[in-house]
Amino acid sequence: MPKKLTWLTLVALAGLSLSACKILPTPSAQGGANASGFNPDKMVEEIWVAKVIPYLQQKAGPFAEVHALAKTDQAAAGAKYGNPKKQANSPWTFAVRVEGKIIAANTQSRAVTMDIDVDGDGKADARVQIGPAMRGTALRDSLDFVQFNDFTNQIDFAQFGKAFNAYADKTVLSKLPREALEGRTAKVLGAYTIEGGQDLPLVTPAEAEIGPKP
Repeated sequence: MPKKLTWLTLVALAGLSLSACKILPTPSAQGGANASGFNPDKMVEEIWVAKVIPYLQQKAGPFAEVHALAKTDQAAAGAKYGNPKKQANSPWTFAVRVEGKIIAANTQSRAVTMDIDVDGDGKADARVQIGPAMRGTALRDSLDFVQFNDFTNQIDFAQFGKAFNAYADKTVLSKLPREALEGRTAKVLGAYTIEGGQDLPLVTPAEAEIGPKP
């Protein structure tokens, strides 16, 4: 008949069981360096002034012009204003300049947005998000010198995309006013992605200015 396991034996067996498990660190949702040395925030900071802003300034077209072409021929709009090197199954993302009057603003959450009338008809044509919380990775996806295959995995690529939004918020968007926005003018350099089902094209700025109260 087998001997009963003593309390000390059970403790020893439990220790062996735990030692056989490998605990993997959870990737940080805040960006920063991970165990492999990948630091998306630093990477974005290093290329922002030297590459990102000059690229967007050169590539961007007036919003009305870009969006009109995108609605009729996305591939043509992508070749002119977008990233032709995008993954085949990814939606098109376009670099744009949005300039006009703010006719509505949502400032009740962390995802602050402004609805901009670019053609003077009193109706919103584009929605610009000014953070701090921002959806999507349009800034990353508009750049033809950023490719998915340059990254170790999908998590790193996603964190790199979020780092663009965080850097834009830290350096530009956090300095914008949040009160009495309606009626002011806005000037934005950024990017947006063609998505189905959205009310207005959602633009993520890399540069933004808001005029004085009227």
